[in-house]
Amino acid sequence: MIHVAANTRHVHKNNWRPSASIEQLKKRAQLLSQLRRFFESRDVLEISAPVLASAGVTDPFIDNFSTQFSFSAQSSEQTLYLQSSPEYAMKRLLAAGCEHIYSIGPAFRHEGAGSNHNPEFTMLEWYRSGFDMQMLIDEVSDLLKTTLNIENISQYSYQDVFLKHMNIDPLTATTDELIEAVKLKGIDLYNGFETLDNDDLLQMLFSHCIEPSFANHCPVIVTHFPASQASLARINSLDNRVANRFEVYFKGIELANGFHELSDANEQAARFESDNKKRSALNFPTKPIDQYLLTALDAGLPDCSGVALGVDRLLMLIVGASHIRDVLTFDIARA
Repeated sequence: MIHVAANTRHVHKNNWRPSASIEQLKKRAQLLSQLRRFFESRDVLEISAPVLASAGVTDPFIDNFSTQFSFSAQSSEQTLYLQSSPEYAMKRLLAAGCEHIYSIGPAFRHEGAGSNHNPEFTMLEWYRSGFDMQMLIDEVSDLLKTTLNIENISQYSYQDVFLKHMNIDPLTATTDELIEAVKLKGIDLYNGFETLDNDDLLQMLFSHCIEPSFANHCPVIVTHFPASQASLARINSLDNRVANRFEVYFKGIELANGFHELSDANEQAARFESDNKKRSALNFPTKPIDQYLLTALDAGLPDCSGVALGVDRLLMLIVGASHIRDVLTFDIARA
């Protein structure tokens, strides 16, 4: 038995216990089994993606945890990044010949803990070759109906929800119009408007004024985000102002984010470079670009759609938990 001196223990006397109840842990196990049955019935292969990789994401508003590693005693240290999503590894698998794959595993984001976020969390991510965005939306809807035991799911375009709730067309509004809307809504800006572009303003209005208006009785799927917010999604072939990207919201929780995946390596590289330019403008450190992913895209990514869904948040909705710690074995405060 290891004896630890009392004066070295600076934790609450009960913080050794799990943050979730045993009953919630059983519900978690049941959900994981249900998810795996769902994909097995559709012949989707489960894969394991590495959580440590040579690059993280360039997104200005997502930060990876990092650590140092040496391949040998003689080699210099290399920075490795805990992944915020298994996306890059999964796309490499798709380019290598996999068709329909999913992953359930840990993901990490270096940001503050809160009621809906823990720095380490569980992500479900899946990709379907030959699926367009609507086909994947239909499958996401099937999964939510199964796990949440619901019947109805609403679907709107990004443009529609802005017109309905803000009387603003997000695809044509000027920066001055968006600034005026932010001021009218009394949204607090700590650093003023100097560093904000249209997407920053739209995201503020969306999170502060539109998300809270979504009905609580059924999930809401928002589609066709502005092309400037495409991330890793394709631009819509019928309207180049929007991207084939969707997000799912329910009861104040952002639950999933999906794309008809971009397969053009040059365009993806340009977006990564654009992210790093924005990072520089915001005085954030620039991030290395994942060359493995770009090489895989160059080799040929099949026409596919993919989506990432927060398992912990889904479980919160199933059991009616108000804080993510209530569905985690050990939240960050007890880790």
